[in-house]
Parts: sequence; C-alpha cells; structure tokens
Amino acid sequence: MPQTAKPSPASKKSKAKTAKTPEAVKEAAAVAESGKYVYCIVHTEQSLRFGPIGIGSEPADVHSVNFKDIAAVVSDTPLEVYDPTRENVLAHERVNEVVMRDHTVIPMSFSTVFKTSEDIVELLRTAYDAFRDVLVKMRDKLELGVKVLWEPEVVIREIEKDDENLRLLRQEISSQKGSTYFARMQYGRLVDSLLAERSEQLVADIFNTLSSVSVASRTNKPIGDKMVLNAAFLVARDRESDFDMKVKEMDAKYENLKFKFTGPWPPYNFVNIRLKLERASEAE
Repeated sequence: MPQTAKPSPASKKSKAKTAKTPEAVKEAAAVAESGKYVYCIVHTEQSLRFGPIGIGSEPADVHSVNFKDIAAVVSDTPLEVYDPTRENVLAHERVNEVVMRDHTVIPMSFSTVFKTSEDIVELLRTAYDAFRDVLVKMRDKLELGVKVLWEPEVVIREIEKDDENLRLLRQEISSQKGSTYFARMQYGRLVDSLLAERSEQLVADIFNTLSSVSVASRTNKPIGDKMVLNAAFLVARDRESDFDMKVKEMDAKYENLKFKFTGPWPPYNFVNIRLKLERASEAE
C-alpha cells in the first residue's frame, strides 16, 4: 500500500502557531482599526477622565493623553472619517462643553482622528509652544454668539418715514398708470443703499456696546436676507452675566430686531493652530 507522508512535529507546531479562533481574528482586526478621536487640548498635569460621553453608537469613554502640562482629550474610536451628522456634531460639542466647565480648552476640528496615543503625544510635543501660548491667552475665556435678524419690509417702512426721496418715489410708482420700470429701478437702488446704511449703523452700535464687556470679536457671513449680524465674542468667564445684560439692553432698544444669543462655547472663532502631524484620516 502506498504510504502517506506524515507531517513533521515542526510543521504541526507551525500550524498551531498560525491557527486563530474567529473571536481572536475579530479582536485583532478591531485593534488594528482602532484610533483616537481628539476633541480638544487642555492645560493639566493630571490624567483626566470624563466618563462615557464620546462619539460612537455606544458612547465611548473620554479621557486624556498627557504630555508635560498639557493634554489632549480623546476617546477610542474606529479609524475612520466621521460624517458631520447632527448626532456626531452634537456629541463632539457635548464633550467640549463638559470639559470646558473646569478647563480652558483649545477645540479641535470635528473628526480629528489619530492612529495611536503615541501620535497624539508627538502632536503635543511638536506643537507644545503654540498650544501653551494659546491656552494662556484663552485662559478663563468663553465664546458667545450673537445673531441679529430683522424683517426688511418693516425696516423699509421705517426708513420711508425718515427719507423723503424714498417716500416720494413710492408715491410716484403708486400714482402712475403707465410703465413704472425706471421709477421702480430707482426705488430699488435707493432701498438697497438705505438698508445697507441702516445695517452698518446698527452693527456699529451693537459692537460698540458689546465691546465694553468682551475681549475680542469676530464677524461671520450673515445667513439669508434677514440676518444683519452673525458674530462671535470672546468674553471673560466672570463677565458672562455682564455680556448677557448688554445683549438684553440692545434687544430692548431695538424692538424691531431679533437677537439670538448662544453659548457659552469653546473659542472656535479665536483659535487657529495648524496641526504639524498627519492625521489618521489623511494617512494612507
């Protein structure tokens, strides 16, 4: 009878080494694909833990990765680029809001993911001076948002009461039986000019009032025709109530304006640090 070659003891040992259970393969794949989601940078010499509030279908435990006297606030996460869904963005903001209750924070952009803790430590090391400088400047400061809206038709009626030329043009358009094309064109240009002038006056008054209770300000592009102002203000933590009072004063002063006051937020509009380490989401 033909004889079948038997595997040598060495080959048996080799096979035993490479064989893995399905659970082990799954666990190894999970480890290989895991990363670190970074929410913000804080000043601390202690290891911090904030509980299971991080991004993910099951809230991930949020903790710190430390270097010297600064730290990144992170959670374990799959190594992927997160879609800016409402749920994900709110989770990102929620972590920063919890951290900023007791710490000055440098907020990181949404979906900032690194491969390992070592990569984060390298980021903290290479950008240490920049992070420390910003943390000192932002110490005990918050960002507050102010949006101001108006109803253009209501404002136009107010302007007509004060501007005789505009009032006469409207009367001319109303009384003419024939074509009113040129009169309407002239009226439209004058309305646009007067609305822009009124808007500039209002914005200047608002900024002059709020600058007395803020450290700095930034304007963002208004959204839609009804928004007059879209601004962010950097305010000392102990002056938040003063700022709130000034906004209420402006709201009472301009009864035809609608003020939307948001915050406090991390200083998103006042921090601009370029990352010097390749993020995991951009890695090959």
